Amino acid sequence: MTYHPKSDFMQVMMTRGFLADCTDYQGLDEALSSGTACPAYIGFDATAKSLHVGSLIQIMMLRWLQKTGHKPITLMGGGTTKVGDPSFRADERPLLTPAQIDDNIAGIGQVFAKYITYGDGPSDGLMINNAEWLDGLNYLDFLRDIGRHFSVNRMLSFESVKSRLDREQSLSFLEFNYMILQAYDFLELNRRYGCILQMGGSDQWGNIVNGIDLTRRVLDHEIYGLTSPLLTTSDGKKMGKSQDGAVWLNADMRSPYEFWQFWRNTTDADVGRFLKLYTELPIDECDRLGALEGSEVNAAKIILANEVTTLCHGAEAAAAAEATAREVFEKGGVGDDLPTLALTPADLADGGISIVQVIVRAGLAKSGKEAKRLIAENGARLDDAPLTDAGMMLDAGALSAPIKLSAGKKRHALVQLTD
Repeated sequence: MTYHPKSDFMQVMMTRGFLADCTDYQGLDEALSSGTACPAYIGFDATAKSLHVGSLIQIMMLRWLQKTGHKPITLMGGGTTKVGDPSFRADERPLLTPAQIDDNIAGIGQVFAKYITYGDGPSDGLMINNAEWLDGLNYLDFLRDIGRHFSVNRMLSFESVKSRLDREQSLSFLEFNYMILQAYDFLELNRRYGCILQMGGSDQWGNIVNGIDLTRRVLDHEIYGLTSPLLTTSDGKKMGKSQDGAVWLNADMRSPYEFWQFWRNTTDADVGRFLKLYTELPIDECDRLGALEGSEVNAAKIILANEVTTLCHGAEAAAAAEATAREVFEKGGVGDDLPTLALTPADLADGGISIVQVIVRAGLAKSGKEAKRLIAENGARLDDAPLTDAGMMLDAGALSAPIKLSAGKKRHALVQLTD
C-alpha cells in the first residue's frame, strides 16, 4: 500500500497498524481533509453488560477519530441485537429480552464515556441506538423499499455466510436478515446525521460494503468503509481472552488489577504493536520500547499496562495495580488490590472447606479436576509456599488472617474470612 494520506486520521490509522482495508483510500482521505468534522460510526451489539479487550481496537479508532477533529458515533445495537450477527460464528447467538439488551447497553455505555467526549459540538460524539429506526419498521414496506436492493446470490458469496454454509451448519432466516439491517443502519445514519464512514473489524467487510451499496442506490450519496485487522496475539490466541475467560473492560466484571495484569503479561513479540494500537504514546517511543529485549522488555510491559489501564480505569487505578504487582511479585507480600474471595463461617461448617473448592471459587481454576491437576503439577502455591496436598481442608484457624493463593507465577487471589 503506497498511498500517502493527507488527513491526520488516515495517517494515524496507517502508521499505528489500525488499517486492514478501505473501500476508497483517496476519496475518504480527501473527505477527512476538507476542514469539516466528518461523522463516522462503529456498531456494537449489546450481547453482554461490558465489551472486552477484543473491542478495544474499535474504541481506540473512534477515540483517534475525535482526537483528529472528527465526529465519532457509537451505534448501540438495541435493534440488531434482537437478531444476532452470524458473522463467522458456528452457531446462532442466544436471543436476549429487550430488558436484558437495555441493561447491556447501559453497561457498555460506561466504557465509552472514558474514551470519547459526548455532546453537541462539531466533533463531540453521539451515542445512538438503532432500535430508534429498526423497532418501528413496517415489514412489507421494508421488503419493498430496501429488500429489493439485495441479491441473495451476492449475500451467499460473503465469506462470513459462506464459511457457515460450507461447514453445513444451519443459518437461520433471522440471522440472514442481519446484514440487511446493518446496511440499513448505515443508510439511516447517513440520512439523519450525515455519517460518511463505517468502521469495524475485517470480519465486517461484507456488511459494510452492503451498507455503502444500499446508501448509493437509495440516496445517491458517496460514503466509505474502513476495516481493522482481526487481532490475534503472536502465539495465535484470539485477542480479548485470557486463561480465566474474557478480559472485560468494565471494572465490576474484571478488576483494574486483573486488567492491568493482562497487559503486563503481554508476550514480548507483541509489546511494540500493542503500544501503537492501545496507547497514545508517540510511534518512535512505541518502536523503542518494542525493541527492548531480555529483562528490559518488562519495563516496556509495565508502561503498556499503565497506559492502557489509565485510559480504561484512570491513573489512580493503574498506579494501585502497579503497586500491588510490585508488592506481590518483587517483595513476596500480599497486595491490597488482588482479587479477593470472601468466605463466611457457613462456608466452613462441617470441618472446613477443601482447598480445591477454594481454588475454583477464587477463579484460579475452572473445575475441581483442573485445580487438582494444578496441585499435582506443582503449579499451586499457598502464601508463596508450594501446595502439594489436594485433600487439604481450610478451617477458621487457617483463615484467621487472609491467605494468598497462586496459580503459576502470574495469577493470584486473596482468600479471607468475613463475619
